[in-house]
Amino acid sequence: MRRTNAIVTASHAPDFARCAILCESIDRYVTGHSMHYLLVDNVDAPLFRRLEGPKRRVVTETELLPWWLKRVPASLSPGGRRIWVAPRTLPLHGWHVQQIKRIAIARLVDDDGLLYCDSDTVFVKPFDVSAIWTGDDIRLFRATDGALSALKDHAHWITHAGETLGIAPAERTNHDYIAQFVTWRRQTVIDMCDHMERLHGRHWVSVIGRSRRFSECMIYGAYVEQVLDGAGHAPTAETLCPMQWFDPAPTDEELAAVVRNLKPFQVGVGVQSFIAIEPERFRALTLGTTPKAA
Repeated sequence: MRRTNAIVTASHAPDFARCAILCESIDRYVTGHSMHYLLVDNVDAPLFRRLEGPKRRVVTETELLPWWLKRVPASLSPGGRRIWVAPRTLPLHGWHVQQIKRIAIARLVDDDGLLYCDSDTVFVKPFDVSAIWTGDDIRLFRATDGALSALKDHAHWITHAGETLGIAPAERTNHDYIAQFVTWRRQTVIDMCDHMERLHGRHWVSVIGRSRRFSECMIYGAYVEQVLDGAGHAPTAETLCPMQWFDPAPTDEELAAVVRNLKPFQVGVGVQSFIAIEPERFRALTLGTTPKAA
């Protein structure tokens, strides 16, 4: 059976320049996908539509979010920050809503596999997205017990995933499912949302949004391995895209060395968008080109 795949990127206006670099790298290096979806807020859609093409489409919050999850007008939001409110969630910030969008896209597309690429990453080698499949199984990034040595809020994310999915505390694992270029099975995402709704008796967004400490990757990984017992997935600790998550910004030589020393299975690199690195410097060190007009 031939499976189809899509690439998904959730972004916003401050990351537009970096997203344009990612798009250029996909157009240059990536095959085996039907479409690249850019998930953005309504207000950012005109900007990102400059990146659309035959295999790239902008999808807005109106298409992805339930009608009752509303963005607070900038004039009423502290500092003009993007905040979403709803009757049965805590106030959610942009990075929370991006995670919700990454889940919600599954109901809007027909592809079997979803490859998630953040806008602060870039492909530097040819990559056929069909390689995410091994027979009928899709790759699942899993760092066994990786949460024990992680520097972020993994303990909170594990608790949230367990409560969201109905996994007893004694049965929860310390595996880490967070990486760049993660891959999900579209039908599994839909089944995961249905599972949450049956368990809690309300919309899955309200289940996830009861807390601001959550990770969509941790929820998906826990669902696959602890609810489905791994069905349809092939776990691997190999990361397709090494990522620098924290300051300080890499020097030119350090970033060039990352690209130069990629392992054979690695096809991209990333530097977290909060780290101060000029987009054109990032482009020059990874793609070695001048920018395309966008």
